[in-house]
Amino acid sequence: MILETERLYLREMNQSDFQALCRILQDEETMAAYEGAFQDREVQEWLDRQILRYQKWGFGLWAVILKETDEMIGQCGLTMQPWKDGEVLEIGYLFERLHWHRGYAVEAAAACKKYAFEVLKADEVCSIIRDTNAASQRVAARNGMEAADTWTKHYRGVDMPHLRFVAYR
Repeated sequence: MILETERLYLREMNQSDFQALCRILQDEETMAAYEGAFQDREVQEWLDRQILRYQKWGFGLWAVILKETDEMIGQCGLTMQPWKDGEVLEIGYLFERLHWHRGYAVEAAAACKKYAFEVLKADEVCSIIRDTNAASQRVAARNGMEAADTWTKHYRGVDMPHLRFVAYR
């Protein structure tokens, strides 16, 4: 276990999480900000990328486990992400639609912000969110972040304007 909150714990993902990850990444509505659901190959690449991040940095997107049921309901964690001409430490989160609107994303993201400041000793942490993703923007705001700047990413053949929400230590 990496982190624990009142209702959740976060741990590194592993291959046994593939099906739970598919429930998230293969849901069209959940993946609207990514221009659609992933194929099995893309889910595996996503999982492999997290495992490589754990090895390289000691962090990545972690499995979010609901204590009550011991099931994986989402992913939340810290990653290094490209932003303009550099890299930034980002809190990312993506939850199974069945578990939306219960405060889990805010709870997990707040724990990751605390981890970034207290364990990694970061001076700032951000969440990079597509301009059309109002729900994730609300999570960032509830996590004490403010919109700082914008940048357009090119992904899956689409220009996607993104906002960078930032919190400082």
